[in-house]
Amino acid sequence: MIRIASLDPTPIAELRYLNARSGGGTEVSRLEVLRAQVGPLADELDAIVCTSDLQGMANGALLGVAVADLLIELAERGELPRTARTGIVLAGDLYSVPAANKRGGYGDVATVWQAFAAGFPWVVGVAGNHDDVSTVRELGEHVHLLDGDTVVVDGLRFGGVGGIIGNPRKPGRRDEADQLSRISRVLDACDVLVLHEGPHGDEDQPGNTEIRDLIDAAELPFAICGHAHWDHALADRSSGQTLNVDARVVVLVGSA
Repeated sequence: MIRIASLDPTPIAELRYLNARSGGGTEVSRLEVLRAQVGPLADELDAIVCTSDLQGMANGALLGVAVADLLIELAERGELPRTARTGIVLAGDLYSVPAANKRGGYGDVATVWQAFAAGFPWVVGVAGNHDDVSTVRELGEHVHLLDGDTVVVDGLRFGGVGGIIGNPRKPGRRDEADQLSRISRVLDACDVLVLHEGPHGDEDQPGNTEIRDLIDAAELPFAICGHAHWDHALADRSSGQTLNVDARVVVLVGSA
C-alpha cells in the first residue's frame, strides 16, 4: 500500500510556462516538482509521478509535454530515479487553449499522454472535464485510461473515474448519481483511486463531500486527485491519505 511518510516542500525543480490569467490574458507561472517519500514499492518500481491540471503552454506545446521532458532530464541527471523504473499517474485537465489566454476550453490531450508514454514504462490516469481523450486508448497497451474500471501495474491495483459532477450535457461532466456509482464500483477493488474531482481534505482543502464519504466508508488507503487546488498537497484520513496534484508534480519515491 502507498503511504507518504514525508513531502518535501522545497521543489527539486520548477518549470516556467504560459498560463491564462483570471479575467483574460496571459501570465507566466511556475510549476513545482516536489519529492515525497513512501515505503517500498514493487521490485521493478522506484517511483511514481503524480500530476494534474497542467493547463498551460510551454515551448509552443501543451505544458504536460514539457513536464515529461523535464522529468526525463532530471532522471538522466540522477536527481530522480531512472525512467525505466518510474510510473506515471495523470489526474486530468491537461488541456489549454493554444494562446494560453483563456481559462477552460476543451480539447485533445493525446500529445501529453503520448509524451509520458514514450518515456516511461506505464501511464495510468483519468480524463479531466477539459480533456478530449478519444484517442488516448490507441497509444499502447502500457497506457491505461480509466473510467469506472481498474488495472494492476507493478503490484498496485489502480481504480479511476474521470470527469466531474455536473450537467451531463456539458463535456466531462456526469450527474451526481452516475459519478458516485462509478466511484463506488471501483473502491472495493483498488489500492489507489485516481479521480479528477476528488474529496475534501481539511477545512482549507476543498473538495466533494459525497466523494469523501464514499472513500471513508470504503477505508481507501490512497487517493490521487486534482481539480480544486490545495495549498498543502496532502491530507490524512482515518484510513489513509489523499494527494492533490492540481497544478503541481509530486514524485513518490520508494524506500529501499
